[in-house]
Amino acid sequence: MRHEYFLEQVVNNARVNVSDGGGPFAALVVCAGKIIGSGVNRVTSMCDPSAHAEVMAIRDACNKLSSHQLTGCILYSSCEPCPMCLGAIYWSRLDKVYYAATHQQAAQAGFDDSHIYQQINVEPGNRVIPFQHMALSSAFKPFEAWNDAAGSRIDY
Repeated sequence: MRHEYFLEQVVNNARVNVSDGGGPFAALVVCAGKIIGSGVNRVTSMCDPSAHAEVMAIRDACNKLSSHQLTGCILYSSCEPCPMCLGAIYWSRLDKVYYAATHQQAAQAGFDDSHIYQQINVEPGNRVIPFQHMALSSAFKPFEAWNDAAGSRIDY
């Protein structure tokens, strides 16, 4: 596998994305040596805070494979993925991630996500954006429906 080749490609895609008015991030999903998904940062152009390059590449690859899982695939990113992208990477079941720039380098350019990492281990009600649990008697109903649909559902 030509890991450096794909990393150079995402770094170039990220640079081009900046000249196109986007953020300095790009990602590729590669399976068996072939690019099956690509994405660049579209946060501002789409007015969507979840439109990170990694998420866009994962969406593209999943769409092309008609699957919500990317087992057997590798993600190449121009920068170390943020906490949101980290979650998407695990949910999509990618095999491995290669990245070029570190999150410390991104922070030097003004893309500092350390405050998000710090909030993960804070009790929900004590976070900067407080999370309030409200106990509802119906809260488990969707999970009961999920369990009841065992024969007709697509498992994660």
